[in-house]
Amino acid sequence: MKTTINDVAKHAGVSIKTVSRVMNNEASVRQNTREKVMRSVSELNYHPNLAARSLAGTKSYSIAYIYDNPNAYYIIDMQRGILNACKKQGFELLIHPCDAKEVDIINEVTSMVKRTRIAGIILTPPFSEMPNFVEQLTQLDIKIVRILSGHSAPDTLTPCIMIDDNLASKAITEHLINNGHNKIGFLAGGAEHNSTTERLEGYKAALKQYNIALDPRLIIAGEYSFDSGVAGATTLINQTNKPTAIVSCNDEIAAGALFAARLMDIDVPKQLSITGFENSPFSRQTWPKLTTADQPNNKIAEDAANLLIAQIRNGDTRDIVKHYTPELLVRDSTTKI
Repeated sequence: MKTTINDVAKHAGVSIKTVSRVMNNEASVRQNTREKVMRSVSELNYHPNLAARSLAGTKSYSIAYIYDNPNAYYIIDMQRGILNACKKQGFELLIHPCDAKEVDIINEVTSMVKRTRIAGIILTPPFSEMPNFVEQLTQLDIKIVRILSGHSAPDTLTPCIMIDDNLASKAITEHLINNGHNKIGFLAGGAEHNSTTERLEGYKAALKQYNIALDPRLIIAGEYSFDSGVAGATTLINQTNKPTAIVSCNDEIAAGALFAARLMDIDVPKQLSITGFENSPFSRQTWPKLTTADQPNNKIAEDAANLLIAQIRNGDTRDIVKHYTPELLVRDSTTKI
């Protein structure tokens, strides 16, 4: 028969209430008691039924990750990081893909929250960057943590984890400049993402710092996709004033740019240096491997989940803002000229 909380309490020689406190990770339990209970949990292979716990009491032990992002690797990393935190802290994860452009998106999410009795939500771009959407969600009886591109939080609605894409993009562009490049193209991601704006501003800041004139013809609008990288790089390479290096808004775009260069018989990096962003599997599966910005999405997601669960357990943590700056990772797709 399946092990119950009664079995654990009897095995550990404590009350059922004490076992419950340990499983809920409450701070009031003494360390030696916690260890004794966890030994019994391990020996008896006890797995609490979180859904039953939620139904039996007023607390919910489930959180949701709501997303709309074309980058599959980003989504997988986010899910993995959030799940790691949930497993450690005794929470379940509901994954809810949405279309951010739907007119009734707030009604869809509100209905989901009420139907599932979740305790909190993690939002990534573009949802985390939609002020009206976030403000309406804060009216519900749930906690929220946002992951955002930028240096500082735009408001105090929720706790935030900020990714300094601007500084990371500046470092990538400086790397190219220090390698002798002064004709540097920029392949943008979707305009609706703050990360696109932040990475473009970092690129511009580096050019300005090194007194390199900004050429608008070298900035190509696009999307966060391989095909966008192919199209954008083809446009840049066919220009009269063609660049000797390209900064791409993410690794998928950069992989597309590499493919375009190969189709046009251009050697990377001897004739054209190309950089990505995020250090996704795309950056390691291409040839040559991409110089990129190492963005630890697993760790960012786990931090977001831990912050959300702390908010659920301990109350208001809206003033907490954590920062990450992706670090330059030099590989084979860039070289000196």
